[in-house]
Amino acid sequence: MKKVVFSGVAAAVLMALSTGAMANFVEGKDYTVVQNPGKVDVAGKLEVREFFWYGCGHCFTLEPHMQSWLRKIPKDVNFVRTPAAMNKVWEQNARGYYISEALGVRKRTHLPLFHAIHDKGQQIFDQKSQAQFFTKYGIPEAKFNSLYNSFAITAKVSQANKLAQQYQLTGVPAVVVNGKYVVQGDNGRVLQVVDYLLDKERKAK
Repeated sequence: MKKVVFSGVAAAVLMALSTGAMANFVEGKDYTVVQNPGKVDVAGKLEVREFFWYGCGHCFTLEPHMQSWLRKIPKDVNFVRTPAAMNKVWEQNARGYYISEALGVRKRTHLPLFHAIHDKGQQIFDQKSQAQFFTKYGIPEAKFNSLYNSFAITAKVSQANKLAQQYQLTGVPAVVVNGKYVVQGDNGRVLQVVDYLLDKERKAK
């Protein structure tokens, strides 16, 4: 097997490609700076928080890229999903998401719910349709309905709304890095910008 030796120029080119030409990411174009930064959930770790809505086509398009990124997430990063509840329809899905978390089925239902809506055209947006959907994963409708307007779920939805307002979000998907930066888009470039901002935060420590 031949040993490959890269010249200094070639190595520099490869480095630029591997980092997604990170130096080209520009504030105001590729990301925005939060005027009122938020606190991270886990002290000592960098945070990546994704705001989404199950009915959002752009969120569905971003999801495969997010899944690929999560498979190699850095150890110093805490990832948080936050269902956007910025209007009445989105709020209903946010309640369903937090119920799936509370009942321990979120990992099994997250992608199937996305696919049911976008690939199969199912309108799973209100309380009734979500309750029926979750029965496939062992959640009785009565259990789902008992939690739907509970204090615990309502508190989580309220917190999600407060964060969206703090980060001045106008739509989804939106990825907030370390409570300081907002990145929007629905392709792999979003995660390149996220990695760039994480590196920026590491260097600032």
